[in-house]
Amino acid sequence: MGEYRLIDSNQLDKEMQKNSKRRLPVVWISALDCTGCVESFIRSGSPSLTSALFEFIALEYSELLSVASGFQVEQHKASILEEYKQEYVLVVEGAIPGQDEFLMIAGQSVREEIIHAAKNAKAVLAFGSCSSWGGIPVAVPNPTGAVALTDLIPEEVPLALIPGCPPIAEVMLETLLYIHLHDELPELDKKLRPKAFYGKTVHMTCHRKPFFDQKLFAESYEDEGAKKGYCLLKLGCKGPGAFNACETIGWNNEKCSPISAGFSCMGCSEKGFWEKGFCGKKRK
Repeated sequence: MGEYRLIDSNQLDKEMQKNSKRRLPVVWISALDCTGCVESFIRSGSPSLTSALFEFIALEYSELLSVASGFQVEQHKASILEEYKQEYVLVVEGAIPGQDEFLMIAGQSVREEIIHAAKNAKAVLAFGSCSSWGGIPVAVPNPTGAVALTDLIPEEVPLALIPGCPPIAEVMLETLLYIHLHDELPELDKKLRPKAFYGKTVHMTCHRKPFFDQKLFAESYEDEGAKKGYCLLKLGCKGPGAFNACETIGWNNEKCSPISAGFSCMGCSEKGFWEKGFCGKKRK
């Protein structure tokens, strides 16, 4: 499984052989989002999203992925919320507008839909930096009055934040699988993030850290240092203050990350990253 994972393939294989648990009902509500989180989610490679959906997770509602639409899918969502009280997981993607007219679902306030769905959820997960911290929608001047999910969910409701813009697919999927297998949230840090994925900074696990230790830095994206893979700290890399698994798990099942592509980390998993330039100064 490794130091940075919650689930390993052997554990999933054993569970598939037992086939003793009903799939975990999941209701995914999208608020002020760009669909980047769900786009990342469907690209999980290990574990495979396909096998997870067939064996462990029942994605009962998603505006982007549901086959049904209109009144049919809304009626189905309502039936799931009623039939599986304290059994389903609510996933929220995107910040939540403070004024209803900025986002409605089937004529209903998305804000009220989320509050209603959270009341009887087994757990609530904020997927992405927008739902976790407010993201781009809360940037000045925040005309929609957007807020983070933490501003809506009562403290007694089990809540975990999975920040990132977008989060890594396996991080989202493994958190759901952990809830399914253990009937509880994984261990969280003080900011409500799963420690397995957010326990270390990008800098501490970065493949360029040996160059940092040798004080070898790229001075521009075109110089010889950049070509040799030198540390990108002088180019504004936010890795030292960003907690994420980009350099341990990465994207697309190949440990891809912005840093491996030659670009510095912008700290997208951290609160307020959208208000900070690459020099760490707040926007005026």
